Amino acid sequence: MTVYTPRRAARVLLVDASDRVLLFAGTDPGRPGHAYWFTPGGGLRPGESPAEGAARELAEETGLRLAPAALGVPVRAETVEFPFDGVWYRQEQEFFLVRVPSWEVDTAGFDEIERASVSGHRWWSAAELAATVERYYPPDLPELLARVLTGGAPC
Repeated sequence: MTVYTPRRAARVLLVDASDRVLLFAGTDPGRPGHAYWFTPGGGLRPGESPAEGAARELAEETGLRLAPAALGVPVRAETVEFPFDGVWYRQEQEFFLVRVPSWEVDTAGFDEIERASVSGHRWWSAAELAATVERYYPPDLPELLARVLTGGAPC
């Protein structure tokens, strides 16, 4: 039986003027060769709201500083289960949509784990995600982007 560590997190769909989403290229230290792309975001600190955590993570991982209130309401809430570095997590996470005209990503705020497990970043269109064989999370990201970029209701 798998034992899960509970975790709360906030993630950001950072989208530029060309409707491309920023993803980081990562690997799991506990599973060499398991490469994937993922959105900015991470675990919440004790007492931190999802919007506060999303704003903090966005600043740390991209250099973009926004007030939590500027993130608006989450566009998705979900629970996911995944392993990372030998630990299984059951993560309750919320996604926020942030639009920028453009952004020069600054990863100077990465922590030690991020510096060791993130190898780069890229802006992806929904069409590029739908066509790639590379792994990304969430796995329905092209559909999620299409929905939120056309004003679909949060889920």
